[in-house]
Amino acid sequence: MTARVPSLGGYGENVWQRRLASLKRLDWVLVLSVVALSVVGTLLVRAATFQVLLDQGKDPEGFLKRHILNLVIGFALGGLVTVLDYRLLRAYVPILYALACVGLLIVLTPLGSTINGSHSWIVIGGGFQLQPSEFAKVGLVVLLAMILGEPRDGEVGPGRRDVLLALALAGVPAALIMLQPDLGTTLVFAAVVLGMLAVSGAKKRWLAGLVGGAVLLGFAVWFFGLLKPYQLDRFTAFMDPSADPRGAGYNAQQARIAIGSGGVFGKGLFHGEQTGGHFVPEQQTDFIFTVAGEELGFVGGAVIVVLLGVAMWRGLRIATQAADLFGTLVATGVVCWLAFQSFENIGMTLGIMPITGLPLPFVSYGGSATFANMIAFGLLQAVHLRRRPFD
Repeated sequence: MTARVPSLGGYGENVWQRRLASLKRLDWVLVLSVVALSVVGTLLVRAATFQVLLDQGKDPEGFLKRHILNLVIGFALGGLVTVLDYRLLRAYVPILYALACVGLLIVLTPLGSTINGSHSWIVIGGGFQLQPSEFAKVGLVVLLAMILGEPRDGEVGPGRRDVLLALALAGVPAALIMLQPDLGTTLVFAAVVLGMLAVSGAKKRWLAGLVGGAVLLGFAVWFFGLLKPYQLDRFTAFMDPSADPRGAGYNAQQARIAIGSGGVFGKGLFHGEQTGGHFVPEQQTDFIFTVAGEELGFVGGAVIVVLLGVAMWRGLRIATQAADLFGTLVATGVVCWLAFQSFENIGMTLGIMPITGLPLPFVSYGGSATFANMIAFGLLQAVHLRRRPFD
């Protein structure tokens, strides 16, 4: 007689069937929009950096190679977050929040480095830098979702204690970021806090008070001269770029020239004269939309805006279909973050928003920003996969 060995085929088949079913349940419209933005961004990063690096005698594909590596790591992080049960994040929120604050504190020590006027970076060698404020955005979203998304007996929205606690804890990393100083990220924080409070059901007087307080704070900062000189110059240039075209208004002026020169269909990928001549600084990061405007024209810029809009639409859809308020608030926070940052980045290149140094999500070159954006993308997918209470 021949001994029969139990078959594991059925078990293996069940595992693969479950994995395949999970893949099918992903929000593939969101996946495709993020992938398309990443592909377009990769081409634009190459267009923005090739000639500059070549003129400097460096590897002309250096930025491109690092950008592709960042995308690979970013998608891996996003995939890891996707497979995790987002509801378990509640237990780890204090740890994530503490790590975010520690990272922001380290930046303010001698270990931090100043790049482009902002002391926001930790240089880790090999040409790579870490920007803790990008990961602080993730920490802020899950923190507010935990505080504002807890079920309450007989209450429609968060009570006064919850709102005050959320504002106090959000204010700590925001204050540390302002000390760098990084006004752009602070504005992202404000947009996230306001959006998540509104969706959580907080009373309207809280929202009105926050908006009024922000306006008064802005006037106070301006009146008492609390802005750094370069920040003040940026606002002055926003109001009138032609006032100092060779100084504070240079970036805004050149950005408009680059975008306007592209016309409807652009000058062709890798054929932009403004881009090749590096007339606009930081073209691969903050001003990457100028590359799209010049080389791909109005049509190319519109495609990027549409893809970003699709990603935001899917994020809002995920928020409305979430299994619980915590999931709704996580998705809402991510959408507020990415939507405001996209509007600010594109707006500053068009001259309708002040220059703040925020990269364009999923498009701009950057390590920390790419990783944080992909983690946010993973959070949206995690909420989507578990939109039924028992998933």
